[in-house]
Amino acid sequence: MKFLCLAYGDEAGWNELNESEKEEVLAQDKVIQEKGNLMSAVQPKVTTVRNWDKNLQVTEESGEHNGLPLAGFSVIEAESVEEVIDLVADTPCARANGVIEIRRFWDTEEQQ
Repeated sequence: MKFLCLAYGDEAGWNELNESEKEEVLAQDKVIQEKGNLMSAVQPKVTTVRNWDKNLQVTEESGEHNGLPLAGFSVIEAESVEEVIDLVADTPCARANGVIEIRRFWDTEEQQ
């Protein structure tokens, strides 16, 4: 199964970690990447596209719902959501007062 993990956090939360904690959480990012998963931080600028009722709207407003900007993402291959939770629980956003949102990919073979 594949899972999309959206990381929400800000620089203030990151700056609250001491150097040892920063090294520890960045090491966990490395573990996720070494498993062959895609992970990256993102720039704060956002473009949002809506085309409801064929009314195209493009804005620079985030769709964020928790008050934090989107800080990064990963696509993780795992056997269960519990495995993903174990992997992301000690990453920077999870530890620095941020949030990781996990969403399972649709398995198109299961839908048929």
